[in-house]
Amino acid sequence: MYLLIYVSSAVELFSDEELERLLVKSRQNNAASGITGMLLYKGGNFMQLLEGPKVAVLALAEKIQCDRRHKGIIFLLKEEHTVREFDQWAMGFKRLDGEPFHDLPGYSDFLELPFTSDQYQSTPSTALKLLLQFKKNMR
Repeated sequence: MYLLIYVSSAVELFSDEELERLLVKSRQNNAASGITGMLLYKGGNFMQLLEGPKVAVLALAEKIQCDRRHKGIIFLLKEEHTVREFDQWAMGFKRLDGEPFHDLPGYSDFLELPFTSDQYQSTPSTALKLLLQFKKNMR
């Protein structure tokens, strides 16, 4: 199992309809390639975890790099992984804009940072922890 996490910025902000179309298309394509994962969108920035066969994940990463809707793509984590973290997820999605995070117990301002921040680049495991926490809380 291969796991890849990247962050990027949208060239133009995505509308809800555009995000929904992206999600539908991604689910179709990823299912055919054996890829699962999660996509977060906040303030024009994406964080995505992809997992599956290494060849398929790397091919998709190459396709994403060529997608003109993205800029500033940063690969945070690329590694062999012992388990599929999102095995029941065709492609989970969560839009973070406007969420009332300040009211959550244990609130931390790390969600206020852009996904492309130095915090995620200097400690890529933070991105994996964030995505796994969303997985846990969205069930």
